[in-house]
Amino acid sequence: MAAQGGGIASTVRATRAASEDELFASARQRVQALMRDGVTTIEVKSGYGLDLANERKMLRVARRLADELPLAVRATCLAAHALPPEYVGRADDYIAHICDEMLPALAAEGLVDAVDAFCEHLAFSPAQVERLFIKARELGLPVKLHAEQLSSLHGSSLAARYQALSADHLEFMTEEDAIAMAKAGTVAVLLPGAFYFLRETQLPPMDALRRHGVKIALASDLNPGTSPGLSLRLMLNMGCTCFRMTPEEALAGVTVHAATALGLGDSHGSLEVGKVADFVAWQIERPADLAYWLGGDLPKRVVRKGHEISN
Repeated sequence: MAAQGGGIASTVRATRAASEDELFASARQRVQALMRDGVTTIEVKSGYGLDLANERKMLRVARRLADELPLAVRATCLAAHALPPEYVGRADDYIAHICDEMLPALAAEGLVDAVDAFCEHLAFSPAQVERLFIKARELGLPVKLHAEQLSSLHGSSLAARYQALSADHLEFMTEEDAIAMAKAGTVAVLLPGAFYFLRETQLPPMDALRRHGVKIALASDLNPGTSPGLSLRLMLNMGCTCFRMTPEEALAGVTVHAATALGLGDSHGSLEVGKVADFVAWQIERPADLAYWLGGDLPKRVVRKGHEISN
């Protein structure tokens, strides 16, 4: 698909053609759907602009969402998502452009909370990703990584060496990768929506993650190419059915471990004295019901910072 100009490249063309206001209006609709389902914190990743002006445009939309809607928004710069058409065959030059021009400018404007990259044969090598991580560290920004989705490049071990907040996908990670992530405290973010939509067959190594005590989060990976899923509750079900997670693991994956993956573990993700009062009230018999039903009633109450935002 990518070789034929589809996938990420198709979305890049559409993103570049859209105005900031158009992107904001589109994103606002999706975010409001997530909020109705009980979501109070999201991460927005860029990565469909792939040049300074359009990455800035995406990250500005993320900041506007936080300003205009009652939810927390973390903005992650994913400029190293794919090669833009003007850099085809010049991956090293593009990484240099991100490090020397894009990332410093975006960070100086206060638009970036974390830096991500796609470490894969069809994207960027571990050596190229490491250059980006070094620059992020210089700028005082935490890192994350898309790793081991399609093959094993030990990107998750690289992420662990740089104390990454999280590594995503991980279908092809090894036991050694799991050990490294556990030691670093890097959260494994599993993405069952993409696994399902792409008809993948390689399961993440759940036994290794459990054996070594890696924190496991679940996310929607909401994007137009590989995971058009607007329901976090559906991801709970998919985490259990596709990845054999327990309901308890899945629920921790969208609350306390998800907060840790965003760098918010000290303030969000669990009901504790001193943390932000974000919580959702459901009319269910047991918590596991949230991971059981395909669909179902909306929450009875959604509370953000101690104030009800819907019912």
